[in-house]
Formats: sequence, structure tokens, C-alpha cells
Amino acid sequence: MTHTWEISTVTDAARARIATTRVAAAHGVPPLERTRLAVALSTRLRQCLAKGGVWRLALTPADGTLRVELTSSPAGDETPWLVTAPCPEPAAGPVSDAVADDPAVLSEALLGADEDAAVVLDRLVEQEELVAFHREELHQTNQGVLALHAELDAAGRAQRDAFAAERAARREAEAARRRLTFLADASAALTASLNHEEIVRRLPELLVPEYARSVEVWLFDAEEDRGASVPRPAAAVLAARTGRPQYAAAEPGGLPGVDDQAPSALLPDRPLLCAPLPTRNAPLGVLTLTPPGDRWDPDDAVMLLELTRRAGGALENARRFEHNRDIAETLQRALLTELPALPGLRLAARYLPATYGLNIGGDWYDAFRQPDGSLIAVIGDVTGHGLHAAVMMSQLRTALRAYAVDGGTPGELLTRLHTFLHHLQPDLYATAVIARFQPGEPVLTWAAAGHPPPVLRGPDGRVRTLDAKPGAMLGIPLHQEIRDHTEPLEPGSTLALYTDGLVERRAQGIDPGIERLSAALGSFRADELDGDLDGSAERILEPMLSDSERDDDVCLLLCHLDGRLDSRLEGIPGARGGRLTGSGLGGSGLGGRPDDRPPAGS
Repeated sequence: MTHTWEISTVTDAARARIATTRVAAAHGVPPLERTRLAVALSTRLRQCLAKGGVWRLALTPADGTLRVELTSSPAGDETPWLVTAPCPEPAAGPVSDAVADDPAVLSEALLGADEDAAVVLDRLVEQEELVAFHREELHQTNQGVLALHAELDAAGRAQRDAFAAERAARREAEAARRRLTFLADASAALTASLNHEEIVRRLPELLVPEYARSVEVWLFDAEEDRGASVPRPAAAVLAARTGRPQYAAAEPGGLPGVDDQAPSALLPDRPLLCAPLPTRNAPLGVLTLTPPGDRWDPDDAVMLLELTRRAGGALENARRFEHNRDIAETLQRALLTELPALPGLRLAARYLPATYGLNIGGDWYDAFRQPDGSLIAVIGDVTGHGLHAAVMMSQLRTALRAYAVDGGTPGELLTRLHTFLHHLQPDLYATAVIARFQPGEPVLTWAAAGHPPPVLRGPDGRVRTLDAKPGAMLGIPLHQEIRDHTEPLEPGSTLALYTDGLVERRAQGIDPGIERLSAALGSFRADELDGDLDGSAERILEPMLSDSERDDDVCLLLCHLDGRLDSRLEGIPGARGGRLTGSGLGGSGLGGRPDDRPPAGS
């Protein structure tokens, strides 16, 4: 059922509003919705009365809603006003929309409107309380969020600080690792050489340009050798006198363990770090550095001082080694033998020390005449290296010459040497080969004690290894009688005696080396051996030693019967046509023929 009203006056509008409220209440519109509907309708009616004319209000309940429509009458250009309100409960009975002019009825309608307003206010109070509760809750939440943000911010700052500290620690650790790596590499480079000049040359190469712009090494004994003194910075002189590092600059360096001094008059615009090169007794010199930038980092300075200390030790070791090497070479020169000669017999010897150590060892060779006119050629090897082995080798050589004065075959001489060495040095051993050439006899007599076998080349170029069973090493705790062996000799034959350093290689053993030696000896023509035995010895050594550095001494003794002489060692005691000598002490001291010595057979 549709309820309609014609409205043209304020009274009509009031009655229509009251009727609308009653109809809405009758159809079950909730108080809050009724109040909203009444207020909205009043506002719209006031606007319509202000415009004037007649207005038609229609209320139509349908499908659980109350449709309220206000239009002008008659219909014009004015857009209809339309609202709806929910009707949860349908009307219980007939709805009356008549409104009398009775004041009591109007008052009742006014009080009803106030009741709806009271309900609205109560709901408003509830909403305000709810809003206040939520506002407080939101405030507490905001406080918590603010506190959380503050904690997160503090945690973020702490994390950033931790990251910064970690990065700084990582940079510091990386810098420390870099310094330690450099120090280790530089120390290895300095100690790898036993030549003090090489160490001095390497120092600037290691330090420039990363840790120094310039490096000057002042060695005290080198300046004494030159004679003329060179102006030195005052800080360097003070470091030499006191043995303490000095830093000369316009401002203090603050370097640990370093004394600050005034700027140098020689280099006033550059800071100088002057560090002594220490040894066990006194500094060898002073290392003067200029920084790569404006100044040194304190940690870099500590590293440089440690490197200087190690460089001093390396220089001291090199000087000591060079001194001992000079002594060893002098001793070795004195121990090498001047080779004698027999008519028709040529001798050539070569001795090369190991490429490591003091260049002195126990390898030796000797050749001398016996009273009966025969010639003894011997080559031997004392176990070990160094001065002790060389001294023992000298004693063996002297003992052999002494025993040979009384005569005796090579086997008898070796047997006596065995007894001598066993009683003299029970913990030292030796190997040796002795060959005897008897005048007038075309026979070679030889004996060996634990030594690599001799190699004999015939005049036809064929080479044989004299591998008859040798005796045991000299000096072992065993009684032995060393046997003699004989071999026929023809003019043009060549006997090669050698030590194991010539033929033995760790990865191959000794047999391949003996085969190479045999091949090298067999490659010569007869006239080459007759004409230049010394040169032939050199040409034998060259291919034999080209494969690796020597970690053992090398000794080679060639004994050649001259094929140009129809002689069978019918020798007259003494030499003929000049001395036939082996290798002397040319070049570095060992292994070459001296310039003032004529070649063999000249």
C-alpha cells in the first residue's frame, strides 16, 4: 500500500514528516534508520518549501524495504528525491497515515521523535566509547610500533656499526695477511741466495714501489773497500752508531721502536727511515728508505724493520758462506794433484764440485810413480761432504803414497787403506779404484773397493766395462783381502776412472750413466784422444752433466796409451817433452786447465 501526501506549507511538511515516522515505525524500520530517514526528509522538505510549489511525498513498502520518494507536483524538471529504509519486520496490521490537527497528537509525535533521537544518542555514546576504546588501543599500538621502530633503528645502527667494525677488521686482517705474505716471500727471496751482492740487489726490487719510493743499502765494509766515503744522512749515521732505527722528518713519525730526528740536510723534503742491518755482533750496514706516499703506516714500518732484521741475517750468512767457500776452494786447490807422465802415457783429470754447499767434498784423484818405475793412478770417494770429508780424503791420499813407496799391487794397497781407514775413522767409509801401468808390460793391473767399475776403450773404439768383482767399501767393519785384476793393453787404449757423481742419477740409477759414459768415450776418433786428451775429457763431461744440477762431486781421470808411439811402456823414468798434466784450477777454480799450463803432450 502506497501512502501519499501533498505538501505546500510548513504545516503540510510537519504532518508528512510525522506520518512518515509512524509508517516507518509500523513497518519495523529500526529507530536509528527512522531517525536518519526523518532528518533527511526534513532537510529535503525545507529545501522544497524554500523553492515553493506543491510537492508530493509517497511511501511504498515492498520486499523488506520502505521506499520514500519526493517529487514536485505536477512533475517538472526537478529530479525526484528517493531514499529507502530497511523493514526487517512487516507491519502487524493496518497502518494509519492520518495526522490530526490536535495539539496532543503533535506533541506525541514530537516526543516520539525525541525518543528516536535518544536512541540515536545512546548509540552515538556507545560508538564514542567504542571509538575511545579503539583510539586508546590504537594509541597503545602506536606506542608499541614506535618502541619497535626505535628498537629496530637501534638494532639497525648496531648492525651497521657491527658491519663497519667487521669491514674494518677484515681490511686490517687483509692488510696484516698481505704484510705477512710479503714478509715471508721477501725473506725466502733473500735467504735463497748466498751471494751478498745478489741480496743487496734484490732489496730495492722487493720494496719499490709498494713499501718505499727509494732504497739505499749502505754496507760498511763495501765503503771501506771503495776507499772514498759517500755523504750519508745524519739519521743513517746515528742508526749505524746506536744500532737503533731512526726516522728523519719535519714531524714526528710515531713509528713503534723508531727514534724521531730532525729532517735530513741531504733530503730535507722527504722523510727518511734509517734501519740498521743487524748481525750477532754489530750492524753490517744501514738501510735507508723513503716512503711511497707522505709517510709510512705504523704497521708497515714494523714489517719493514722485521724485514731489515732478516736481511741482516741473510747478509751475514752469505758473508760467512763466501768466507768458508774461499777457504774450501783454497784447500781444494791445494789437494788437487799435478799429474806426472810416462813416455807414451797421457793423463787428463777433471774435478767438478757439487753445485750446492761449500764446493768441497771427498772425491779425489791421484797419479804418482812407484820406485820400480810403474805409475799408479787412483780415483776415490770419501762418504760425505765438507771440510771433514776433504781432510779425510787428504789423509787417504797421503797414506796411499806412503804405502806405495814399499811397492805392492793395487789390491794390496787398497787392503792396507781399508785397515788404515777402519782404525782411523770407524764411522767413515770410502771407495776407490787403483790402476797400475808397468813399464815394459802391456798389461793393466787394477783393483776396486766398492767403486763404480773402470771403463776401457780399445784402439778400435770398442768400449768395455771392467766389471770383475770388486772388494767391499774401505773402512767397513769387515776383514777383507782385495784382489787384483789384469787386462791386456794395446797402444791407443784409454782407461776411464770416475766417481759416481758422473754417472749416477737418483731417478735412473748408475747403469744408464755408465752406458752414457761408454758411448761418449767410444765416440772419439783415435787421433782425437792422441792429440788432445784434455779436450776429450771436457767433451765427455759436457753431455754427461747437462741434464741436471750436480748434488754430488764429479771426478774423471783418463789414462791414454799413445797410439802414435810403437811403445809398450818401455819408459824411462821421468817425463818426456813437457809435463803431462790433468785439469788444473782455471776459471772458478775447479775443472779447467790454467792459462799458464801447456796442454797435455805439447
